[in-house]
Amino acid sequence: MIQDSSNKEKSRRTFLKKIGILGAGGGLLAGSGEFAQATTTELVDTNTSKNDKPQIITVLQSTDVHCQVHPHDELFWENGEAVFRKTGGYAALASYIKNQRKKNPNTFFLDTGDMFQGSELSVKTTGKAIVPILNELTYDLYLPGNWEVIYYKKAMQTLMGALNAPKVCANMYHDLGEGKKGELIFHPYHIWHVAGIKIGFLGYTDPLVPLRQSPNYSKGIIYTKPEDNIAHYVDVLRNDEKCAFVIVLSHLGLSQQIALANSPECEGVDYILGGDTHERVREPIICKYAKVVEPGAFGSFVGRLDLTVLNGKIIDVNYHLDEIDANKIKADQRMLSLIAENEKPFADDIYKVIGYSTIPLYRYFVVENTIDTLVLDALKWKMKDIDIVLSNGFRFCPPRTTRDQSGNIPITNGYLFDMLPVDSTVRIGKVSGKQISEWLEKELNNVFAKDASKRFGGWVIKFKGMKISFKAYEELGKRVQSIEVAGKAIEIDKEYSICACERDGDPADMLCRIRNVKDAKNTEHTLHSVMKDYLFQNSPVTPTLPNAAIILDAPQTLLTQVYGVSYDFR
Repeated sequence: MIQDSSNKEKSRRTFLKKIGILGAGGGLLAGSGEFAQATTTELVDTNTSKNDKPQIITVLQSTDVHCQVHPHDELFWENGEAVFRKTGGYAALASYIKNQRKKNPNTFFLDTGDMFQGSELSVKTTGKAIVPILNELTYDLYLPGNWEVIYYKKAMQTLMGALNAPKVCANMYHDLGEGKKGELIFHPYHIWHVAGIKIGFLGYTDPLVPLRQSPNYSKGIIYTKPEDNIAHYVDVLRNDEKCAFVIVLSHLGLSQQIALANSPECEGVDYILGGDTHERVREPIICKYAKVVEPGAFGSFVGRLDLTVLNGKIIDVNYHLDEIDANKIKADQRMLSLIAENEKPFADDIYKVIGYSTIPLYRYFVVENTIDTLVLDALKWKMKDIDIVLSNGFRFCPPRTTRDQSGNIPITNGYLFDMLPVDSTVRIGKVSGKQISEWLEKELNNVFAKDASKRFGGWVIKFKGMKISFKAYEELGKRVQSIEVAGKAIEIDKEYSICACERDGDPADMLCRIRNVKDAKNTEHTLHSVMKDYLFQNSPVTPTLPNAAIILDAPQTLLTQVYGVSYDFR
């Protein structure tokens, strides 16, 4: 039976009301309270007559910059070893973007999240100092990442609202209380009119934010899975809006983005421009329904998608990564001045040296990294009587390898904030050997689950005082092969003391996602105070990898949790 247009529209409006998009006025309630159905950007009149000359339109993507406003050391994996080069910095990125726009006015620049967390400048100003810097870069569109809630919901809305470009996200709703879903916080999609065609952008961020981040950060927000409404919006963009190309902006992580691109709900999507896992996809990963890419982190790269348009049709598509080489791209002076002006009130503290390392600091490998080793060494030094110290498997923080006149690598206050933007309180408690064993299995499953949609969070959890061996590609419950505490095999019924950082909003008896911790309590220490004390007393430090976690069925230098597809991190 063929549905007439009036019934189709009625059905569509019923669906929109059901998922919380249409209010009484029939529009979208954005974070600012303004009503609109979608946002649009128009560069070229879509009513122009046919042109028999091909036109190139370019979509540029940054993601996971984490407030790294300056050029920084970056790690590359070449010929089986780590190689470091200077990349990134918003001044170099600004020059790159201006040059691209000069070459081709039909250029669209977007960011897919984690733009307000990751530096002391951001923390000291609760993100406000980053706003004018982002606006100076002339972005055309934004997607909020999992860390945009770092300063809580209201601040996120204020910060995102202060950005000049539109924002999209089709799975973040206002929480009306008792789990009742209200309006979408942001517009679900955006349309770019260019070269006689329409490009549709649909946005999704990580629905697991309340589990991955401290729960209070996202209080007042309900997240839904992309699969709940992506098919509807793709239909709207394809059939109602007549978009020639549909792009999903995603901050889900590469594994989840691949899973989504292989799901039938994703039919009709051309590309997923992803973020979150800091992966560098140099050649698109071809999935059943869409291609997936991700352009690294920290402003070190820009993903470049070139579409060739002829007579209202896209006849060619090319993708590659552009490296933002800080030694080759001349810094934009206006951006340099803006950054310096915003940093000036905090510069003395940001650049104050608090210690030194004798070896490069980095956080890229799935199993162990020198930054995490430094954090664990400091915690174990301070908490001498604790059996096991824990640290989450974070990804953020660029490497640091450049030595000063001392011959060592300086660690500044600013770099401490890069490593640990949240100065959490150190919490201690007691758990049984059984709890530790079961927790390790769950944590490893978060990283290596065969079902990509079940992978979330960062890399393998980090610890000191305990040693394990495991198989990454076994089933849940069979990965952990051995556990030792203080050189002895773990005892299931024995209690062990542990310490980790407190997460804002977690139950009082939880540490590092371990539930029912006995005698859990906060100490007088914070992560920053512990790190500063440790560096003051022990600098220069040499945080050599301890081999506390041994992977038995993959290289110890594993650089990605993604497997089963054609992809290598480099």
